[in-house]
Amino acid sequence: MAGTKHLKTSISIITQFYPPDYAATGQFVYELAGALVGEGFDVSVFTGMPGYAFKQTEVKRQENINGVFVRRTGSIHLMSKRIRNKIVGSILFLMRCVIKFRHKNIRGSHLVLTSAPPFLGLIGWFYNKIFGHTYSCIIYDIYPEVAIRLKVVSPDHWIVKFWEFVNLKVWERADSLIVLSEPMKQLLIQKNNKLAHKIHVIHSWADPKFIRPIAKSDNWFAKQHDLTDSFVVLYSGNLGRCHDSQTIFECAQLLNNRRDIKFVFIGNGVGSKMIKEAIASGDLTNTLQLPYQDKEVLPFSLTACDLSLVSILPNVGDTVAPSKMYGILAAGRPVAAICPEGNYLREIVDEGDCGSYFNNGDARGLAEYICWLVENPYMKERLGKNARRLLETHYTVDKAIPKYIDALGLREKALSYEEPSQTSFYEYS
Repeated sequence: MAGTKHLKTSISIITQFYPPDYAATGQFVYELAGALVGEGFDVSVFTGMPGYAFKQTEVKRQENINGVFVRRTGSIHLMSKRIRNKIVGSILFLMRCVIKFRHKNIRGSHLVLTSAPPFLGLIGWFYNKIFGHTYSCIIYDIYPEVAIRLKVVSPDHWIVKFWEFVNLKVWERADSLIVLSEPMKQLLIQKNNKLAHKIHVIHSWADPKFIRPIAKSDNWFAKQHDLTDSFVVLYSGNLGRCHDSQTIFECAQLLNNRRDIKFVFIGNGVGSKMIKEAIASGDLTNTLQLPYQDKEVLPFSLTACDLSLVSILPNVGDTVAPSKMYGILAAGRPVAAICPEGNYLREIVDEGDCGSYFNNGDARGLAEYICWLVENPYMKERLGKNARRLLETHYTVDKAIPKYIDALGLREKALSYEEPSQTSFYEYS
């Protein structure tokens, strides 16, 4: 019926990464989209072709996955480790978005844009400016602030000034902004205090049904890599520029003579190169380095340890939020957080009584804590159970989804959205 009002809001999410890509942001969008469908909303996702997947790089351009209609553009097949190719791929993705979303039916009643690639928010700004279309932004990392803090680029560079200008314009017109931590919210307010009323802090999560505590003695991954008879300290995920690889490396060196302790690094990143070179030269003999694992392996790789590490450098704690923390909690393992004072990771550890935290550079303190856990296995068990309890109580998608519905204003939009009169939601595919 033309022009009739209905209660089912259609949401279009635009994100460069989506499964089978293993990027964490894509996985969160996948679970968010599925949860919104479960709440009765129509959800479509517009994304790129896999660029960071393992074996599955050939996927359908259009398909329905768990009730979510997924459209993929082929313009992102340029993905590689070369920054130039990444930039070109991002620009092509933006161009495809502009063209594709000229159809109102594809835009749905509300757009949701992620912070990757850069300038993606311009899609929302453009269609709001021209057609008054509403949109929200999920900000996983605050760029270019991250690059400035890491001294990758000067704050006076023209691209930084342009980027900041675009960000503020996009954020000012957005219905809402979603960030992952309170420090990120405060940073945005510092940039423009008029944004305060529209910023929502919603933590990330992990799936407690997918990742469950498994004893190492029952874990095929631990057996395969000879981890069952050692106290295993795990760092899983990207060890990049924002992470404190130096403190972790020095801790592994301090404990290099302990045959009963083994460090395991799974993933990649700038810091991984230092670990690889130390292993190759024989400087780290108690260390195992493995590549990223398939998603299906994560429940076993994350539980093949006795302690998991998460880290962040002092100058970027309000620009990024490590997502690996939540998988650690789901695995039911104690966590050691290497971060500056006042960082929200410390609040999570204190909230759940699930581990300890250390100042950046305190490799000796971390090493002593590891030795203490080795000598007190009952504490390891207690802290691990506390971690799992904290995850189940506070950090699941079920806990996050009501906050997203509120932040996106979906219930209010459902009451005012007019159903398209002629074409179906998926017709412009």
